[in-house]
Amino acid sequence: MLQRPRRRCEGTAMGAIILDLRPGFGIGPFSLGMPICEAFAQIEQQPNIYDVVHVKYIDEEPLKLDIVINFPDHGFHLRFDPWSQRLRLIEVFDVKRLQMRYATSLIGGPSALATFVAIYSLFGPTFPGIYDKDRGVYTLFYPGLSFAFPIPTQYTDCCHDGEAELPLEFPDGTTPVTCRVSIYDSSTDSKVGVGSFMNKALAPPLPSGSLYMEEVHAKDVWTEFGHPCGIHQKQVDQMVIHSASDLHPRTTLCGDYFYNYFTRGLDILFDGQTHKIKKFVLHTNFPGHADFNSYIKCNFVIYSSDVGGHFEEGNAPKTCITPSTKWEQVKEFLGDCGRAAIQTQGSTNNPFGSTFVYGYQNVAFEVMKNGYIATVTLFQS
Repeated sequence: MLQRPRRRCEGTAMGAIILDLRPGFGIGPFSLGMPICEAFAQIEQQPNIYDVVHVKYIDEEPLKLDIVINFPDHGFHLRFDPWSQRLRLIEVFDVKRLQMRYATSLIGGPSALATFVAIYSLFGPTFPGIYDKDRGVYTLFYPGLSFAFPIPTQYTDCCHDGEAELPLEFPDGTTPVTCRVSIYDSSTDSKVGVGSFMNKALAPPLPSGSLYMEEVHAKDVWTEFGHPCGIHQKQVDQMVIHSASDLHPRTTLCGDYFYNYFTRGLDILFDGQTHKIKKFVLHTNFPGHADFNSYIKCNFVIYSSDVGGHFEEGNAPKTCITPSTKWEQVKEFLGDCGRAAIQTQGSTNNPFGSTFVYGYQNVAFEVMKNGYIATVTLFQS
């Protein structure tokens, strides 16, 4: 698990911040279901608050576990589904560092102890929670919200048959203090349980009409994508020297230009003279790549029959390539293409290291060191 520290603003106060708690919906500016790029945008808008941020993921297997944005100074983190890159779970792991506001009341932080009795008094009656004997933790559930309380060993008898009387108080008159608050989509209430939030809490359904993670099918038909997010001139084609058909230096200054669709995860290269499409570049937005968070993940489906052949509508392809397809699988589909060109992202100081570009007829794959695809470029030879 890697940690990517962002930046720290000197002189920032270390006192607890106050974030509005929205059970089943989110906390502060972070809403369940939001894409990871929107979370980063919120962080960038408030650098004096979110000044120390860690991004955690598994470098070799980025789809195996969540992508986590951690705020160590504020005691909470955001868990994003590694495939869809949407926020599915918010966990406050240090309640003393983060002060939450629900309605007009404060929870946690240095001044408002989040005891069982205080929580029960604020949120009202609920069903008895569940006691995990192995972990020594009692969890109280509300719609889209849960509170975990450590139970001292001498008071485990207060929890009978895995449950406890409410509000929970010990024989000496004390009451436990919450050690973790979890916020998740309320539609998954029936699926979550003690110790299972990390695996079973799901991001809420996408709103009707949303184009996020819409499948992009690579066939024989170019699709309209609407107005681009940005346009930039293509100055130099660094790969043109490898082309046997045209090695004249003038081709590097032909005026070609890109339409950038950051919110769709793709770029389109147009010929500067004919204004016809020359290339599509599809981005997977995997952490560990230099372009991470520049584009929303493109949910592409590439049919292997497109490469050097013709896709026939109605005939289901035997194989297809998606953002989760690893390079070894691509070679099984398409065959070995020989050695790779080394891509350094324009700087030998790039902290993420080089990537490798493999070319086939009409398609090129940029592959990360972990074997996952960073970009796919579609073109006509």
